[in-house]
Amino acid sequence: MGLVSAVLMMVAAFVALAKCADWLVEGAADLARHLRVPPILIGIVIISIGTTTPELAVSIQAALDGRADIALGNAVGSVIYDDGLALPLVALLSPVVVMIDRTVLRSAAIFLIVVDLLAYYMAWDGTLSRGEGGVLVGCFVIYLVYTYWEQRHGRQIVDEEELDHPPRPWNRTLLLLGLGLVGVLISSKGIVESAPVIASAMGVSDIIIALVLVALGTSIPEVATCVVAARKGQGALAVGNILGADILNICWIAGASAAVSSLSVERDVIHFMFPAMLIIVFTMLALMRMGHRFERWKGIVLLVLCAVYLITLMSINPGAIAAHELP
Repeated sequence: MGLVSAVLMMVAAFVALAKCADWLVEGAADLARHLRVPPILIGIVIISIGTTTPELAVSIQAALDGRADIALGNAVGSVIYDDGLALPLVALLSPVVVMIDRTVLRSAAIFLIVVDLLAYYMAWDGTLSRGEGGVLVGCFVIYLVYTYWEQRHGRQIVDEEELDHPPRPWNRTLLLLGLGLVGVLISSKGIVESAPVIASAMGVSDIIIALVLVALGTSIPEVATCVVAARKGQGALAVGNILGADILNICWIAGASAAVSSLSVERDVIHFMFPAMLIIVFTMLALMRMGHRFERWKGIVLLVLCAVYLITLMSINPGAIAAHELP
């Protein structure tokens, strides 16, 4: 495959990925309405599952193809872009200051901190084994069960009439889910196949492509969701989506990728991307904790951190990050 073909394939794959992920999110939201799941649960779990599907598909495909750098770098890089790009857009575009739900923030923050530190500990030696991936997937299941329990027992369930609109018929809901899932899987394979070609032509390592291009591209659904939610004055829904997506990126995406095939990455890479992610995540949580308000200046702080991360990443000699040669 030539460079031009690879670039065209990646662009087309990203476009298809964004559209198919949109179908998947709509289908998932309709499914939740059919099942009368509380709307806040849709934002925190259902929508975050839908918007992180591209990351999941790309990382698993990369793991199966033996490209651990792309698989793990995509998961960790997506957390950085969710917090450093998508979330700041909420603060900058929302017509009102976003108020943060104390209960949601407390439970999500504790869980996010624990799984981020756990994943870093597991990957410290340069390998995220299949067993360790299984542990992270188990944490994802615990997260789902706890979130459901919290909403059922800790909050009043909203009646179906209070949802934004009635669901589509079952056949259309299932069609959206099916088309969205198939489209995401096909487009993700195009991204994984074209990324190494572009990396080789640019003379950079797979991990640079994964942390910069692939992770940003697969974060498009989260960015789009946040922008739409913010402009509609639903900033809290977008914040819930990002918090859920952060947890899913580590527990579900990195975990499931490692579960299908152990991920071995250069230790220098591990000790660069995980600390970068932790700095942005901890800063994001601290800013939300301040007054439980997400204001514009806080979004700017996160944007600056994301910019510093990108500048640092691109200024590092690729050979110093990943010593192995591209195949």
